[in-house]
Order: sequence, then C-alpha cells, then structure tokens
Amino acid sequence: MPSERVFALIDCNSFYASCERVFRPDLANTPIVVLSNNDGCIIARSYDAKPYVKMGEPYFQARERLQRHGVVAFSSNYGLYGDMSERVMTLIESMVPACEVYSIDECFAELTGVPGDLLELGRHIRTKVLRCTGIPVGVGIASTKTLAKLANHVAKQHQERTGGVVDLADPLKREWALRKTPVEEVWGIGKRLSRHLRVLGIHTAMDLSLAEPRLLRQQFSVVVEKTARELAGLSCLELDDAQAPKQEICCSRMFGMRLEHLAPIREAVASYTGRAAQKLRAQGSWCKRLRVSIRTGIFNPHEQHHAQAALVELPYPTNDTLLLTRAATQALTRLYRPGFRYSKAEVLLLDLCPAGQFSGDLFAPAQSARSEQLMAVLDQVNARYGRETLRSASVPQVADWAMRRELMSQAYTTRMDQLWRVR
Repeated sequence: MPSERVFALIDCNSFYASCERVFRPDLANTPIVVLSNNDGCIIARSYDAKPYVKMGEPYFQARERLQRHGVVAFSSNYGLYGDMSERVMTLIESMVPACEVYSIDECFAELTGVPGDLLELGRHIRTKVLRCTGIPVGVGIASTKTLAKLANHVAKQHQERTGGVVDLADPLKREWALRKTPVEEVWGIGKRLSRHLRVLGIHTAMDLSLAEPRLLRQQFSVVVEKTARELAGLSCLELDDAQAPKQEICCSRMFGMRLEHLAPIREAVASYTGRAAQKLRAQGSWCKRLRVSIRTGIFNPHEQHHAQAALVELPYPTNDTLLLTRAATQALTRLYRPGFRYSKAEVLLLDLCPAGQFSGDLFAPAQSARSEQLMAVLDQVNARYGRETLRSASVPQVADWAMRRELMSQAYTTRMDQLWRVR
C-alpha cells in the first residue's frame, strides 16, 4: 500500500519584524511594528508588540502610545523583505524533496516517504534557517495541507512547549488540536464564514471535521467541503510545484504628496511602468495591452474628486520598457485634468502571453531583436547593481513624489552602498 501523504508548512515568525531584527541585534528584545505605504497603518507586528497596537491601526493615532511603551516603528522595506524571503525559501528547498512557496513568508513542503523522525527534521529545518538567515520559523507537520497549517498554528501558539515544531500524525495530538481550535481560525474559513457555520452548530475545527462533507458543499462550496475532508485526514489539496505565470501585472502606488501638475505624475507613471515591465520579463511574458489610471484622494470631503482610466492597445506584443512607457505616458496626458490634486496612479499590464506563443498579423510590426537584447542588458545591470541603476530617462533618480518612508531601514542586502557594517 502507498504510504500516507505527509506535508509540512514552514512559516516565518513575524516576518517583516524579524527581517528588521536580523540587522539590528540591539532590537532582539524590543517590540517592533512595520507600517504600510506612506507610513499610514500598522501592517505587521512582532509578537511582543501585539498587546500595544491593533493590526491596521493608523500610525498617527498609535504613535504616542508606541513611543510610551518603547515600540520601534519601521517603514516598509519591501526590497529587503523580498530578498530575505528568497534566501529562506531557497534554503528550505535544499532540505525537502518538493516545495511550494505559498506566500512571502511561508511554504508547503512534501515529506511523503522521507525516512526517519519527521519531528527531528522539522527541528533541523528550523535551526538551519535561523542560523543561516537569522529568521525564526515554525514548522507544522501533518497528513494534509490544512492539518499542516493547523499544526503550524499550534507550534506558534505554544512555542515554549513545542519548540516551534508540531507533528499531528499522532491521533491524540490531532484530536486535541482540532478541539482547541475555533472554526474561524481554520485555514480558508475566516470570521464571516464561521458565523454561518456556527448557526449549524460547527464551533471548532473538530466540529467541521465531523460534519457531512456533501451537505457543506451544497450549503457553502466545494472549498469548504475539501477543508472538512482535509481536517478529517483525507488529502484533497496537492502541492503546486510551480507558480503559474500571472495573467495581469499591476504596479500601483500612493504618491508621497498630492500632485497637481502633469510632469511629476508622468514621472511616477513612467517609474511604475518600468517596474511592471521588469516583472513581465521576469516571468517570460509579453504584453498586448495596458491600462493607466489616476485618481485624487477619496476621503477628504473638501477636495474635488476625479478618477479616470485609459486602455491602450499596443502596436504589437512586447516586453520593451521604452515602448510601454511611451504608451503609458501618452495615455496619461489624455487623462490628466488641471485643478485636481492627484494622490495615486496605477499601471496594469493586460493580455499577457508567453514569448513567442501568440498569433499576430503577418503584416503587422513586431518587436525587434535589438530591443530584446537591450532589455536583457537592462535586467542584467539592474540585477547586479540594484533596481533602476539603468532606467528610462523619464524616471528621475530622486523623486519628490515618491512614497513617504521616513522610518525605513537600509537596503542591507540589495544595494552596495547600504551593506551592513560591523564595527
């Protein structure tokens, strides 16, 4: 008989805050929060910061309280977090047979057929990731992906007792975890759906695992049915080995200030287009259309509101930053209206297709080989020396409209001029 499926979920603890602590060992025992774009809201908290602030709370409301309790705030340093995530995931992939990166701070691993003590393997993964990257992780092991997620949750909730690793292969441990877990904390359920489940008498993960799957499918969806079956120990969700290419690529940012003139908005749109084009080339795709939109703030009743978008048909499928930027900025000129104070722009690349896998007009123009060579050199230089080392001339080196990140840490791992210095 085939061996029972075994999955593990490896999840970084307070990932954004942990990234900041890696290069600030003086903050090892200091509560940390990380802020959203333009330092607006709290989007991440270290475990010891949770008693002092709610997730999503506006920073200006919490600032004095955080300072009073010695909580240190950081602006979002997405470049650092992305690079640290890649290091963690690469390390995990080297220790397991197969791996699915689920988000920036967590991944599923396939452990079916792996010999030896799986708890010991989980501890080895945790120790090696911490030693090599400085990021603490929790490891949950079980026979299904949903149970592995639950095991990881238990590992984090009872870290002192579990050492950050839990294996729910033992039926007694699995039953205890299911009985102790409220249904809203089950992966994929949430608070809104849990209210409907509670009407049916389903209050815990155990209740959901014992519910009739077919009835759950009729009343809710196939997703809820699969969740119940997975909690009962029947594997319904496979490991996704490779992430499918995106069908749309978006780059959207709030400006650091309200913009009234066309020139700085054009610079922002050119910058966003360049970033979107880089993502496009990274997944080996070409773009047939793009959409540009701008809008004013929506919360100030004393400001005039304006929001408009334009869809642009490109002359041919392309991944050329220069062509995409020219099309986006020309569309922006048609959208812009004087007298408004704009707060946000967005560039959306649409109708994506793999390079060489599109049906074009035999007599229509096509992207030249020279353009492809130029884009390859652009990406190579920026990968080696940092993002936007080479960029469109429309994008300034320092922009007044850039997103406010007054509390941002250094780009310790992605910029040569900001490498970590040890004295």
